[in-house]
Amino acid sequence: MLIDAPASVQTSNELPAGGSDPDRFACQEAWYPVFYVEDLDKTKPNKFTLLGQDLVLWWDAQSNWWSAVADQCPHRLAPLSEGRITAEGLLECPYHGWAFRGDGVCDRIPQAPDDTKPQESKRACVQSLPTTVRQGLLFVYPGEAENAANVAVPIVEPLEESPNDWVCLNTFRDLPYDALTLLENVLDASHVPFTHHRSVGNRANAAPVELEVLAADKQGFTGLWAEGPRKGTLGQQHTRFIAPGLMWHDLTSKQFGRTMTVVYATPIRKGECRVFARFPFQFSSKLPAFFIKLTPRWYSHIGQNSILEDDQIFLHYQERYLEAKGGSDRFNQAFYLPTKADAFVSQLRQWVNQFAADPFPVKRCRATAERSAARSLPFAHRPLHKLPSGTGKPEAGTAGLGDRRRNFLGSSSASGASFPLPAVVATGWRGLVGIGQSGAAIL
Repeated sequence: MLIDAPASVQTSNELPAGGSDPDRFACQEAWYPVFYVEDLDKTKPNKFTLLGQDLVLWWDAQSNWWSAVADQCPHRLAPLSEGRITAEGLLECPYHGWAFRGDGVCDRIPQAPDDTKPQESKRACVQSLPTTVRQGLLFVYPGEAENAANVAVPIVEPLEESPNDWVCLNTFRDLPYDALTLLENVLDASHVPFTHHRSVGNRANAAPVELEVLAADKQGFTGLWAEGPRKGTLGQQHTRFIAPGLMWHDLTSKQFGRTMTVVYATPIRKGECRVFARFPFQFSSKLPAFFIKLTPRWYSHIGQNSILEDDQIFLHYQERYLEAKGGSDRFNQAFYLPTKADAFVSQLRQWVNQFAADPFPVKRCRATAERSAARSLPFAHRPLHKLPSGTGKPEAGTAGLGDRRRNFLGSSSASGASFPLPAVVATGWRGLVGIGQSGAAIL
């Protein structure tokens, strides 16, 4: 179902993301990115799970647009994502050949006699969800379909202001922890010099981090790091969180121009999310942009996986421990946050609690939570070397995870984090992020 949805700047005729209740953020009533369009295959169905609902995304040649429908055939509940796209542009079930249009209407049932029309029954239809494309991302709206056209799509607004002036590196990956855990991590500036030492951080850059929340409401918050990364040598850093799953850091320095760290956190199910990381740059010189455009996507992806695995271990366990202590509702008791370095983390958790914005709330007594936290999260009982790696194979990447952990302890021979500009070209986006956000919140 194609929706010509508005961008993230709202007008008086639009509905707020999260629904109209001023005291609650309904996570279903928002747009979520699910794929970079360039990564989708128009010749076959593409599977994705959003907020616990299995979906199939496919190119509807009849409407010339991407469609999203529930990944269950209404006949015998076979996954439509295992089917195929017919020559007419229909989505065909692999089990009995029922075929569907982009709006979810059943076009044909091969087993039905010619003089009957069971495909016209509403029971033969499959649920269709609104979709739209913005800034190279395919978004899906899982809430009430009639609201979708009036709810703003969360986009990176600075990219709209001067789209031709930006060079952008993109990557994505599925992670074994919640979207809120991911957002909390990337909003946290102070972990970078330690967790990402020798990848995009350096312990020598550790210093007091004085973060300030400038404004906050149901739709998110804005913040400022007045001193900025690298002990103030790069200038102020501005932060924005757009509910429920977009954040960015924005930094302009004399040395390197303007750099942004953009993260979308899309909730898959409890304990799993998809991260879309975007790194837009406006350089003071044209030379870096020229070389960045030559960097293969696979090379950037390898670098991204290495950085994600720096703190995947911590976040996987931190999430389980927090749930055992009562979850986000009790974050002030579970966490000890004595410095302004945690101002954005605290504000995110306050937003979750104030607007009941946890997409997977757990309502039970604390004793029950402590007994069942591990059971409720995917991968809970896996040893560290069997957590999902960047290859997408759960059992793979044993050495990679170990190497990242050894980097954190300072016992490996990983490359340093302070990259001169020529080294940026050689090391890809990892070096760029090290320059633009070293000491800032980055994955």
